[in-house]
Amino acid sequence: MRYYFHVRSHEKLARDPEGAEFETLEAACDEAFHAAREILAERLVRGEVIDGEIFEITTENGEIVGTVPFRAVVRMQ
Repeated sequence: MRYYFHVRSHEKLARDPEGAEFETLEAACDEAFHAAREILAERLVRGEVIDGEIFEITTENGEIVGTVPFRAVVRMQ
């Protein structure tokens, strides 16, 4: 199935125009988790503010089937 990884930041939504194929929703969620971790690492290196972005994982028909808050991928202890 094709899943799309849109990034919501407050009221803005950056749409993923291509999506990617995954066998399961769990595999798509794992990919979103790792992608969020990479994005946050790049932002931390640049000294940027990390402020509540969320991956909204959707199906081809636009149904939101999962979310991954970027903050959820950071271990503080």
